[in-house]
Amino acid sequence: MKARIGNGISRRCRLARAGGLALLGLCLMQGRASAQADIHFSQFYETSILRNPALTGVFASDYKVGVYYRNQWSTISHPFVTTLASGEGRVSVSSTSEDFFSFGLLGYTDKAGSIDQRITGVYPAINYNKSMNVDKNSYLSVGFTGGHMQYSFDPSKATFNNQFMGGKFDPTLPSLENIPNAKISFWDLGAGVNYNSSAGIDNNISYVIGVSGYHFTQPKFSYYQSEDIKQNMRLNGNAAASFNVTEDVMMQLQGNVAFQGAYREIMGGGLVTWTRFISEGKSFALTGGAFYRMRDAVIPVVRVKYNSMSLGVSYDVNTSTLKDASKMNGGVEITLFHQGDFTNKGMAKKMVCPKF
Repeated sequence: MKARIGNGISRRCRLARAGGLALLGLCLMQGRASAQADIHFSQFYETSILRNPALTGVFASDYKVGVYYRNQWSTISHPFVTTLASGEGRVSVSSTSEDFFSFGLLGYTDKAGSIDQRITGVYPAINYNKSMNVDKNSYLSVGFTGGHMQYSFDPSKATFNNQFMGGKFDPTLPSLENIPNAKISFWDLGAGVNYNSSAGIDNNISYVIGVSGYHFTQPKFSYYQSEDIKQNMRLNGNAAASFNVTEDVMMQLQGNVAFQGAYREIMGGGLVTWTRFISEGKSFALTGGAFYRMRDAVIPVVRVKYNSMSLGVSYDVNTSTLKDASKMNGGVEITLFHQGDFTNKGMAKKMVCPKF
């Protein structure tokens, strides 16, 4: 199993039950290369702030709000359950400028394992979008996010080697363990740059490309308060392009790569969207496609959109070395988003953004 980015412990720590806290402590003290990595999503294009803060507000409307749910590995272990909520918006710098500010707020909680390893995070973001070429709808964006994270677990649900007698677990036996602090809290800092523009006849091809980084402060990351264990920095690259195949059909390509310590995640794929305009101001769109997370999963995706509401569902078909145990089952993700325009459209609607 490729380690799931997000639970602060290595792959063998997540699947272990005996040894409880002692094993957890060992996993968190393995060193910078293998101790921790960030959460990830298969519908990664819906989590701009965690992907690149410079993508905040880069979409074809004035605001976007939504929720996210992910359930993974329920067939082989205690499931990893992640919930997320986010909101983004944008406003013009002034009535005479093509530049605009965008802003957002994202919060999530992630729970996994028999001792309820939990991660919570809150990330506000701000992004300045500088117009580079009005005819090409080109913008250079620089975004920042500064959030607060907390890792925790439930010591009462841990089991220890000393509590096993004759191959049976006896909770009345002393653990003989020095229970550490069950929480780690720290402030985080991330930043990114992104460029979006258009090309082709009548600018019918939109594209974006960007890079970002997180955990620049490399905060202390140990339940045992070890000064030597730090949260690894994460570097991320994003790219996407969209174009119309016919008047009603649009093709979208998305790619993402992330590096954090010894972990590497490369994802890519595409979506095809068919749109039908029902009446003035009302439309229906059906999207289908697939993504591939290298050496880990094939991910089919379906999304239905009616007017401003969209519902997306994806499923990870596990292809990693864990596929025999998982029976190729991975994780299901469900997203629900609403996009719209401000009532007072005066300044915001003069801007045209990529069709993503």
